[in-house]
Amino acid sequence: MGYFHNNLSTLITGVFAAILTGIWPIFVEIAPVLNFVFIMAVPIAWFITFMCWIVQKGTDYSHKYSTGSVKKNHNNPLSTVIKYTSEGKQVSSSQISDAKTQLVSELDQLRSSVKLKDSEIERLNQEIANLQTMVQIESLKSELANLKMQAARKSNRKAKN
Repeated sequence: MGYFHNNLSTLITGVFAAILTGIWPIFVEIAPVLNFVFIMAVPIAWFITFMCWIVQKGTDYSHKYSTGSVKKNHNNPLSTVIKYTSEGKQVSSSQISDAKTQLVSELDQLRSSVKLKDSEIERLNQEIANLQTMVQIESLKSELANLKMQAARKSNRKAKN
């Protein structure tokens, strides 16, 4: 509950609003331009104080009438906590642990299949890289053959001249 019954935010904003209200006349005499600032700030501060108070009252009210959770008696080995599914069916803790075990095994299977797929993807990426290298080699060979043909033509032309 705290020192102020969880109304610390209300107390702080109330003190701030009271200080703003108290210094308003002092600062308006010093700088009349600040009158507009105080006209806006003081009502807002008091409104926030009121809202903090209302919200805390609503929270206190809702917690006062809320139902507590089911407590398990750890001293009695026969005591169990009853759990329900979203359809309203009763589920025992052994069923929950069985389902958990099954889901964990399925998760492990999925992880292993993902690892296999990752290794297959890595192998295919390596193969693609090798194929790209082979394509580059073949393109260089064809380029070299074209250059040889052009050189042969030029030498034939020079020989004829």
